[in-house]
Amino acid sequence: MKHMKVGGLMTDDVVSAVPATPFRDVAKLLAEHDISGVPVVDEDDHVVGVVSESDLLARRETITRDLMTTPAITVHAEETVADAARLMVRRGVERLPVIDEEERLVGIVTRRDLLRVYLRPDAEIRRRIREDVLTDAMDLPMDAVDVHVLDGVATLAGRVRRRSQALTLLGLAERVDGVVAVVDRLSFHEDDTRITSPTRTRHDIAR
Repeated sequence: MKHMKVGGLMTDDVVSAVPATPFRDVAKLLAEHDISGVPVVDEDDHVVGVVSESDLLARRETITRDLMTTPAITVHAEETVADAARLMVRRGVERLPVIDEEERLVGIVTRRDLLRVYLRPDAEIRRRIREDVLTDAMDLPMDAVDVHVLDGVATLAGRVRRRSQALTLLGLAERVDGVVAVVDRLSFHEDDTRITSPTRTRHDIAR
């Protein structure tokens, strides 16, 4: 699952608009296809923006060029579904236009598409982080860190001994199947990742 490519999940029959598309036509596209947004492409099929329902409600410009949100947040077809899910959560968007190597629109992937892949229950994700990461990989007590998971977003809170432990814990949790993002609420007693300069002696200074 975690290595599945976006190209294998996307919808390739994409409803799109161009910068000159009138306001009314965009509203009609959203209604007719029961979608909440459309990518905007130029004459070479490059994605130049996105128009969503909220854009239409917030403004009353007459053409798409003045309505669209830019720059568009896109994802390449060869990126993994896990990366697309994390990008979607991080940027707070419901859909991602999918582009090819030449930056041309080839499809679209929605949060609903991703949820079909991430069917692992939050309780199971939490158990896997506590058992596989905390206990097995990190050799820590299962309750050493508070783990909360909601819609695939794992929040880790608590205090560990070293910063390197916290960083490793976050990295391992992010790789657990079903996790789309990790929220860092960890603190640490000792920062063992700082690089300190060697102490200079008088002999060094004299030279």
